[in-house]
Amino acid sequence: MKVTNLSSLPKIIGKKTKRIGRGLGSGRGAKSGRGTTRHQKARENIPLHFEGGQGRMVKRFPLLRGKGRNQGRQHPVAINVARLNIFENKATVDIAALVKNNIIRKGEMTRGVKIVGKNKITKKLNVQLPVSQGASSVINTAGGTCVKT
Repeated sequence: MKVTNLSSLPKIIGKKTKRIGRGLGSGRGAKSGRGTTRHQKARENIPLHFEGGQGRMVKRFPLLRGKGRNQGRQHPVAINVARLNIFENKATVDIAALVKNNIIRKGEMTRGVKIVGKNKITKKLNVQLPVSQGASSVINTAGGTCVKT
């Protein structure tokens, strides 16, 4: 049997935990190192939105209450008429054609598209999308047609 000295054992170094709440003479009594007050924030884990009993932020702004409500609808992607000059003459312009020619991204198809603007267009196009009045007049004067207005 091998005999070991206490001095030869490995040292275990660990930080001692604070002994709080053991009377006024201990230096960590009374408020027990839990902040400046002896009220709710010193004693409990309370939620971040708690404001001491006054009306919650959520209640003060009623339109923001609930999930997914009052989110405002997504507006369609506005495309200037001048960008349609890349199409061939007498081409049909719809959402699929805009995605194919990299005018809009594939993810924007769900939002919809609207053709706007009063710039010049040189091609006769058959536009099958919602069109503003100014864009409609530009397309019609160039010899094209607008199906959805």
